[in-house]
Amino acid sequence: MTDLPPTVFVLYGATGDLAHRMVLPAFYELAQRGLLPADWRLVGNGRGDVSHGGFADRARDALTEFGPLDEGGTDGPWAEFAARLRFAGGGFAEDDPGSLLDVLAEARDELGGQPQLVHYLAVPPSAFEPMTRALRQHGLTEGARVVYEKPYGTTPETFRGLDDLVLSVFAEEQVFRIDHFLGKEGTQDLHVLRFANGLFEHVWHRDHVAQVQIDVPEDLDVAGRAEFYDATGAALDMLVTHLFQVAAEVAMEPPVSFSPADLQAAREGVLAAFRPLDPDEVVLGQFDGYTDIEGVADDSTTDTYVAARLWVDTDRWHGVPFVLRTGKRMAASEERVSLLLRRPEGPVTDTPGHGNVVSLSLSGSGAVDLQVVAKEPGPDLALATATATLQLADVPGGTPLPPYVSLLHDVLVGDRSLFTSSEGLAHAWRAFAPLQQRPPQVHRYEPGSWGPVEAEALAEPCGWLLGDGRRS
Repeated sequence: MTDLPPTVFVLYGATGDLAHRMVLPAFYELAQRGLLPADWRLVGNGRGDVSHGGFADRARDALTEFGPLDEGGTDGPWAEFAARLRFAGGGFAEDDPGSLLDVLAEARDELGGQPQLVHYLAVPPSAFEPMTRALRQHGLTEGARVVYEKPYGTTPETFRGLDDLVLSVFAEEQVFRIDHFLGKEGTQDLHVLRFANGLFEHVWHRDHVAQVQIDVPEDLDVAGRAEFYDATGAALDMLVTHLFQVAAEVAMEPPVSFSPADLQAAREGVLAAFRPLDPDEVVLGQFDGYTDIEGVADDSTTDTYVAARLWVDTDRWHGVPFVLRTGKRMAASEERVSLLLRRPEGPVTDTPGHGNVVSLSLSGSGAVDLQVVAKEPGPDLALATATATLQLADVPGGTPLPPYVSLLHDVLVGDRSLFTSSEGLAHAWRAFAPLQQRPPQVHRYEPGSWGPVEAEALAEPCGWLLGDGRRS
């Protein structure tokens, strides 16, 4: 993308876990794919005293562990990438910018003119407000773009306080509140699958859909991030962010066009129609053994599981439950959106299993599964279900991008279609608020199971597609 202007990308929290696992590998992949400006610098910022070469070594370690690393010798891709890395130590605060201003001045001199400035705050949420004030104090906001990680606030009140500050420093179009679920190829394909195919658009309606399930179970625990997780929990970490956003992708009305502004407006318009959660329709859980993890309090009541029934008050979806589920240490890891279709009227009175299901996997490059009812081969008229799968990576000419790569590219080109605005997040927090005002009881569940048995009722009468209602 050589038409992009010279850019200085500042990564705050550059020596932290998120930068190591996600941001640095994504940035390197952008370079490998030729999706960065022709001239750029990546400036890492942190409290430590790390040399430019030392930061390059850390980046190389991140790529060795999480990929992709293509060294290619002294003139290869890695050497070219590493030559553009810088580090500014001493932290960054209102009263002390550390060495960042000096390093930025050097980077700007190397690039010449007035390069585009992109700030990425890969720091704990508690640092968002002081860092935003520091950016204003040190004159680093004009014309810049800024990326905030989640959670962007922890309550409706803290969201509003943070957002008021951010919008006093930046214009809305400068702000990119990242949610990597919206960057997934499968999530992006939701609106394409629906609006570009009459086969699906005509059934995307309460007349044909009995239930929508958005199911993201994980078989992993929280090792390595227990301190963050114990202060957050499944509902705050996943429900008000990822799962609400995916539900909005499913439920939105047809946008005027596929332009970034129209896609964002359509998704956020339906967020405004989310009925506030009823705590009696939410089940929280904690897996046995959670409090034995180092960094977790012995008496912690933090939820590691949440299942909720969400209602979307639009004409299209009136009366159709959206059931959302996620949790740690569950029986399997999946990221799936499923539309369970109504049983057709007519001579077939008993269809097997879940009948007709349109399902999208959001894992990896994504996949579309279409489950149909067919005649079981043989002499008798017996019915069975069969599934046809389209792997999105197999679409001709496809070059799928991992979520962080896709979203970072959108930041660089200024495409906000996969980012949520201030107004959109306000709608999400309004829908989530009753859960914090009247938290449900936290139930226990066995590791390797499908979660608390109390959540079975939320998916009735259809039953959960994943796990098929069977307990391990």
